[in-house]
Amino acid sequence: MEYIPMNQETPTKILCCECGTLIDPNPSNTCISCLRSKIDITEGIPKEMIVYFCKKCERYQQAMGQWIVAELESRELMSLLLKKLKNLNRVHLVDANFIWTEPHSKRLKIKLTVQKEVQGGAILQQIFIVEYSVHSSMCDQCHRIEAKDFWKAVVQVRQKVTHKKTFYYLEQLLLKYKAHDRCVNVKQIHEGIDFFYDKRDDAKKLVDFLQSMVPCRYTTSKQLISHDTHNNTYNYKYTFAVEIVPICKDDVVCLPLATARQLGNIGQICVVLRVTNLITVIDPFTLNVAEMNATTYFRAPFRSICYSNKLIEYTIMEMDMIANANNGGGGGANFRQSQKHELADAYLVKSSEIGSSAQIHTRTHLGHLLHPGDLILGFDLSTANLNEPNWELYEQSHQDKIPDVIIVKKYYGDRNERKRRRRWRLRKFLNDAETASQISSNNNNRMDDDYIEFMEDLEEDDIIRRHINIYKDKRKIDSEMAVENDDDVPEISLQEMLDDLNIGD
Repeated sequence: MEYIPMNQETPTKILCCECGTLIDPNPSNTCISCLRSKIDITEGIPKEMIVYFCKKCERYQQAMGQWIVAELESRELMSLLLKKLKNLNRVHLVDANFIWTEPHSKRLKIKLTVQKEVQGGAILQQIFIVEYSVHSSMCDQCHRIEAKDFWKAVVQVRQKVTHKKTFYYLEQLLLKYKAHDRCVNVKQIHEGIDFFYDKRDDAKKLVDFLQSMVPCRYTTSKQLISHDTHNNTYNYKYTFAVEIVPICKDDVVCLPLATARQLGNIGQICVVLRVTNLITVIDPFTLNVAEMNATTYFRAPFRSICYSNKLIEYTIMEMDMIANANNGGGGGANFRQSQKHELADAYLVKSSEIGSSAQIHTRTHLGHLLHPGDLILGFDLSTANLNEPNWELYEQSHQDKIPDVIIVKKYYGDRNERKRRRRWRLRKFLNDAETASQISSNNNNRMDDDYIEFMEDLEEDDIIRRHINIYKDKRKIDSEMAVENDDDVPEISLQEMLDDLNIGD
């Protein structure tokens, strides 16, 4: 016989006051079904909502004038949808999940689980679905882009030279660092480009970016558009005029005497090695190298006496290396000699006059690259008619020391052959009328030649090349592999490309 302990309690049950169902005791003495039939804790929370989506920039409207990027079924999109629900703060949100919908259905559905305290302290939990209709709209920034003529600030970039290689370099920098993302329009005009912005701060950021990448200076101005006399507010349009130094790679310059002394007594006739954020020049007769920034240049500005597109082709007949080259008595805080170049005496003739003219003697800094029979590009000073104040002063004081030819660079043969063997490419701005640059869209032959020369400069100068993203040309690689009947596409390094072209730094 078993005895039931006296301390063991049996669970008590009560009857629902509405339907008489046996239930566990609760403060309302009502079953769950009756509570749900009488009380709706989701009352006041909308079950259908509208959310606006900009098709152009693919952003959702969070608030008036505020648009955010959110992927489908992402945490950012869930947060945005929940914030749009009114009276959601009256209940306790337990769970929220997306319900799958067709991507093109323009519908977003979320399933919410909420709790709320009801009659006498009982907690009721309920699940419901909210459906959002996605309506296409356009954000303010895209509206301004569509307007095309709307802008608050413009950055006018100018360089007074006869070619566009500097702007091709800027194009690659803008693409690499995405400095043009907030630009509403870009227009190409004579000797430069205009970048339009809807905010002054965005334009100022582009100006700061240009100052860090190329030697330049800028001036600002503003024009009054409208004035509200009631609240004393003004509407201005701002203009930033950026002037890039008119000096480019492979130009021949004649430095002012004061600037040459400031740069460590470097020779006044120099060749421009490269132009990045500094202007790097080399004295081809002593190997002295100096760098100047925009402040130094604009304190005593000068122009090139020969641009790179005006060089003449010569053929090397004989080379004599110069051992233990001294610096010609130079010295100073900014003085240094190039360890990459070698000094040599060169005897050359014009390629168009081989066999009909005497050899010309000059000294060059490219002794490590040149050999008899090589082609070079140089500047003929003996027949040049120059109109440059610094050159006129230099010519008067150094009549016996002026060379006949200044060798600027080595010429690596047929340009079409180099283009055919080039298995890499550069990105360009999209050819979109609203947001893209027109730097490379002109079919002018001169601009095409400038672009080819810019790509050749990248092959020949590793310092400029390291600031630019270079990509494989898959179409050319695939065509080559199809000819060779090979299915494997090899990994191509830029050094292998340069070795194929027989180009040295």
